[in-house]
Amino acid sequence: MPTTLPLLHKQITLASALDDDDNVLQELQYPEQRIQFYTYLLTNRSGIEAIVSHHLGLKGKHTCQIGEVKEWISGSFNVCIPVYIESWSGNARERVLIRFPLPYKVGEFKHPGNAEEKLRCEAATFIWIHENCPSIPIPHLWGFGFADGHHFTAIEHTPLFPRLIWYTRRLLSSIFGYLPPSRHLTRRVPQNLKTGYLIMDYVESTEGVMLSESWEALRHDKTRRNNLFQGLSRIILSLAQVPFTQIGSLTLDNNGVIKLANRPLTLRLQHLENESIPTNIARDLTYSTTDAYLLDLLACHDSRLRHSPNSVRDEYDGQAQLSILTIMRALLPQFMDRDLRRGPFVLTLTDLHQSNIFVDSDWNIKYLVDLEWTCSRPAEMLHPPYWLTGRGVDQLEGEHLDTFSDIHSEFMDAFEEEESILSPKGGRAFNLTHMFRNGWKTGNFWYFHALDNPKGLHNIFLDHIQPIFAKLDDTGMAEFERTITPYWSADVTAFLAKKTQDKEVYESQLRHAFDAASEASELKT
Repeated sequence: MPTTLPLLHKQITLASALDDDDNVLQELQYPEQRIQFYTYLLTNRSGIEAIVSHHLGLKGKHTCQIGEVKEWISGSFNVCIPVYIESWSGNARERVLIRFPLPYKVGEFKHPGNAEEKLRCEAATFIWIHENCPSIPIPHLWGFGFADGHHFTAIEHTPLFPRLIWYTRRLLSSIFGYLPPSRHLTRRVPQNLKTGYLIMDYVESTEGVMLSESWEALRHDKTRRNNLFQGLSRIILSLAQVPFTQIGSLTLDNNGVIKLANRPLTLRLQHLENESIPTNIARDLTYSTTDAYLLDLLACHDSRLRHSPNSVRDEYDGQAQLSILTIMRALLPQFMDRDLRRGPFVLTLTDLHQSNIFVDSDWNIKYLVDLEWTCSRPAEMLHPPYWLTGRGVDQLEGEHLDTFSDIHSEFMDAFEEEESILSPKGGRAFNLTHMFRNGWKTGNFWYFHALDNPKGLHNIFLDHIQPIFAKLDDTGMAEFERTITPYWSADVTAFLAKKTQDKEVYESQLRHAFDAASEASELKT
């Protein structure tokens, strides 16, 4: 049997590791890093329980207890721990959820402060949606805190005197034209942790279940699909009711004031930074034009190629990737409406997938969770979810594309109906239905998805963008790649030679890791 090594959710062989486009050397570190982080949380369980009790205002006979490790919900970027409340609200046992970002997945070790950035943006988004889009169903946010010692509790769970101070601050801010403080008050907690957290309602199964649990079995049910499409449409339209003047993410300062002052934070930015790939997008950077933002996203693709040890398999693969990135940059004006380069910019749920949507048995949306990757982006980048047929965006070709096209049309019918109800007779300054349909017609649906998917860009370009401009056979495509590649950068020849060396070093390190594991196993035997 070949030697296998553990990743977070599976075992992997050397052959699979060598064939994987991800940085497996990085992923091999995650299991031990998870153990260390979970051990820290368990060691500080009494402190966590004290913090939750403080935010919930529990006193006297009310006590809380964190759930067993087997109950912890480990996601891609967070661990969620249920906290049980004894004798609360007359029930024997209720619970809330405390959620911690995983430092080894959000780039905290390589870019200290990434975990706090993520928490500040998500907390600000929770509060902003609650205050500006109350029709969007999200869990109640009880409180949150950061590793720097700043902690906030929802105003309705704080004593009278701090509330009076808050109302005074709110009034003065209104009088003098300042941004008002949010409805979460800064407070001291019994114990500080080296990690930040969010405390929110636990979505019980009686209130809704993850859409992912019934997606494959029921996604062919047209009635349920229509309910889902209507719900998603209302959420997208509700967020778009309040356009922004900048591209960025909402964040919350130490005084509890929310403002759009953070870079447009997506999971892919922190994923790149977690792999020591520079994004060169500072945390306080916002954009006033669409093209400046999109060019920086393209620069992130360039940076991944330069800095990831296994981003290029060989010279021919390198030519394919570099030529496509060069053309993607040249094609930007074709897919961006210049009249919209300064907006509108709308709050966008960039990580809206089936596990973040809780529904009832008829697929009516009951809750949205995981709001950390929400940011203000160009309205042109809004599109129906790509996963409506159960396939990845880079897997939509042939009959799968035909199926998706039909579902896309079905979604757009539901969306248009909801938009006509929300904004009758063109009451909105911009028409999202028109933008969505035009984006599907012109191909910017694919262009913007390619920008958001470093691993999928190559296939999306070949399947959906290249054919818009020229249909090339294999010989023609090879010539295209050889011709265009030199224009990516003046150092292309040296770059490709270096990437070949990088890949050899990377593969040598992988083999060493598996050899060491095999030797250790033989010694044990």
